[in-house]
Amino acid sequence: MTIEYLKKADKTAASGEDDTRKIVSDMLSAIEAGGEDKVREYAAKLDNYTGNIVVTPEEIAAATAKVPRQVKDDIQFAYDRVRGFAEKQRQALIDFEVELSPGLFAGQKQIPVATAGCYVPGGRYSHVASAVMSVATAKAAGVDHVIACSPPKPGAGVNPAIIYTANLCGADTILALGGVQGIAAMAFGLFTGHAADILVGPGNRFVAEAKRMLFGRVGIDLFAGPTEIAIIADKTADPALVASDLVGQAEHGLDTPCWLITLDRALGKKVMELVPELIAKLPDTARTAAEASWRDYGEVVLCSDREEAAQVSDDYAGEHLEVQAEDLDWWVNRLRNYGSLFVGEETTVAFGDKCSGTNHILPTKGAGRYTGGLSAGKFIKTVTTQRMSREANREVASACARISRLEGMEAHARTGDDRLFKYFPKESFSLQPEPFE
Repeated sequence: MTIEYLKKADKTAASGEDDTRKIVSDMLSAIEAGGEDKVREYAAKLDNYTGNIVVTPEEIAAATAKVPRQVKDDIQFAYDRVRGFAEKQRQALIDFEVELSPGLFAGQKQIPVATAGCYVPGGRYSHVASAVMSVATAKAAGVDHVIACSPPKPGAGVNPAIIYTANLCGADTILALGGVQGIAAMAFGLFTGHAADILVGPGNRFVAEAKRMLFGRVGIDLFAGPTEIAIIADKTADPALVASDLVGQAEHGLDTPCWLITLDRALGKKVMELVPELIAKLPDTARTAAEASWRDYGEVVLCSDREEAAQVSDDYAGEHLEVQAEDLDWWVNRLRNYGSLFVGEETTVAFGDKCSGTNHILPTKGAGRYTGGLSAGKFIKTVTTQRMSREANREVASACARISRLEGMEAHARTGDDRLFKYFPKESFSLQPEPFE
């Protein structure tokens, strides 16, 4: 490759992971041993919150009353599209049965998990959209019990808009808990009596690490790190929109990677000029985050042709990937590794993040190489079934016995022998593998 970095990041998504792991490991162990009392202790210590952990119907009603009509309409707009898209995903997951050979039938069934735990961030920003993405998708998949969990504010509890949204989307229980203690409470079934079968939703590095450590004991949506944006742009792209989209994602946090992959040096240079100007105009919280994000994690990569740019993009496997370039169909057909693809300048990451219908809980840290984002299918177990006639045992049991003996597994082989002897007592079968020369 002949790529050139016009701007190279000083840090990577792995920076600072060791300290996080130690803190999270200690907290999970303490909560598993101490139960609900330990969770309340962490809530008081870390969030300065001593109110109800389980949000009551009265608190839901009070929160609903605080949400303005226009806000409710906007949330409904997002809900209708996300729920509708998730329902289409669910419909694409089908049960079937096929006859593989005479009398041998194999099939699959789609079974939703019983309980899903949905984490909704509420720290630096109150992520109302995350409640839609996780809770509505779980319900569209057919999950029986959905727990929504979100950090409370001291003396105020969970953000009213998050409570309203989680309730609208069908959450069966809402917990006023944040961070590791919230993830642990859902995983261990504290306060609800329903231990989560799967944990989903975005969060900070402590939330992501808690989910990673619990994986195996429970399912998770994906291994998540800081949110990312990658933009592929050629000479036809509008540098102002490219810069705006990079900054739009950079406000997420101090460690948000922002990558521009460009085929045009002049465009790359112009974007590098515009980004600091746009960041300087942001409110304080967003400006602080975006400055660090762009300074430490921002990159601008200059490529010689579109094939090279596509390969660089696939190597990054960005969580959000925008393409602002000529011949959009070529890029859609060529690109392989990403969480969600935004085709053309008319769409942007923020649209997908908030309300356009696709899910914003997506793979980061290169996970787009092997997984997609949250979908109805993440809440579904695809399980297999088989049945067969006695006649089918002639072939299946004989083959199974021979393969089992080839492997040295005699007890396995005899389960096939026994059926043959029962079903066909007057017949003889070849039950030994042929020897190797």
